[in-house]
Amino acid sequence: QVQLVESGGGLVQAGGSLRLSCAASGRTFSSYAMGWFRQAPGNEREFVAAISRNGGSTSYADSVKGRFTISRDNAKNTVYLQMNSLKPEDTAVYYCAAKATISYSGSYYSTRRSDYGYWGQGTQVTVSS
Repeated sequence: QVQLVESGGGLVQAGGSLRLSCAASGRTFSSYAMGWFRQAPGNEREFVAAISRNGGSTSYADSVKGRFTISRDNAKNTVYLQMNSLKPEDTAVYYCAAKATISYSGSYYSTRRSDYGYWGQGTQVTVSS
């Protein structure tokens, strides 16, 4: 099992930047593919970014491509989401998620919410215009 705790959210003006962190408990963090999802009021939770357990493969939603960067530090049991050029439409609660992938290749990741078995509590990101 893994427990996830997000941090780094807050209020920022449009065009600004934030860096979200997700700290994972346990000694097997490197066996999990990780993802970031977000949910705005009245909307379903949607995919933002994903990274494989070895960090070598990443994927982004079209809406954030070129502005957001996902990365991980397996030595620190942490995954990050660097968000630049933020827009008001990026306002949402951001969640990190983990999927055990020990039986998959090291470059595997998933963009599907239903594939992830572990979730953090979320961190609010608000972008003002």
